[in-house]
Amino acid sequence: MAKTSSPKKGMATTFLLAAFLMATAGAFAALKVRTDKVVRETLPGSSIIYIPSGKFLKYATFGYRALAADAIYLWAIQYYSTPTIDDRFDHLDHIFAIINELDPRYQDPYEVGAMIAVQEARNASDRLRDEALSFGLIRTAFAILDRGAANNPDQWVYPFNAGHVALMTLKDYPLAEKYFEQCMKIPGAPEFVERLRANAIFKKGDLRTSWETWLDIYKKAPDERTKKIASNHLYNVKAAIDSAALEDAAAKYRERFGRTPADLETLLRTGFLREVPKDMDGEDYLYDPATGKVKTVISPWRR
Repeated sequence: MAKTSSPKKGMATTFLLAAFLMATAGAFAALKVRTDKVVRETLPGSSIIYIPSGKFLKYATFGYRALAADAIYLWAIQYYSTPTIDDRFDHLDHIFAIINELDPRYQDPYEVGAMIAVQEARNASDRLRDEALSFGLIRTAFAILDRGAANNPDQWVYPFNAGHVALMTLKDYPLAEKYFEQCMKIPGAPEFVERLRANAIFKKGDLRTSWETWLDIYKKAPDERTKKIASNHLYNVKAAIDSAALEDAAAKYRERFGRTPADLETLLRTGFLREVPKDMDGEDYLYDPATGKVKTVISPWRR
């Protein structure tokens, strides 16, 4: 016959478990009180000392991981809103990694943690205080967003945000292209992400690939607005390709004759050009003989 626990034994086990939980909570509370007494000037950022690692908390929370993640996240919002803690950003990745480990599918902390890192990086850069700090915080933003993408491969927002940071803040166009390409492969990603990728390709200097990408966007555009956007970018890419060729020819002419050509036709007559290209609308480029520079008649965005 199978043995069954007596009611008294079950009550005793429950009492011991409750006592253990109360003792654990009391220990954490006591530790917090002690660390809160540490003078901030003596040990900046001392308030994070009592937060254990994510691996420990997985077991210490007794199954309430999501609740613990919520509590630490709310604390982190307050902590990173306290400007008197000078070194608080040194621990940003660690704090949000704990939250991410406790609840990998908790969406907000990935975006908010990255946003905090990027904003402080911009502040540091604007103050010209610490370029190394600014760069480190940007890398922290990528680390948080990469965790979000790894833990939530069905969510396009993480590679999208990383691509935006790479494009607009870091100015790392190859990295932006990589993130936008990753984003495009996730079902539900907005169609405009392909245009951001094409723009990153243009900014990194790969004009031929940029032309091909924008041409493909133009051909499959679902509406006139998208087609117009693609057309303007094609105009801009062609102008960049033509201007580079024309200015290179003008520079070679100057090397040989010691002066810039009077006009673009001079380059054609002297054999530095096979033909003088026109812009995508069939208009002549404007050439400045004083500088040897070329530009379009109208801005691509005002066509």
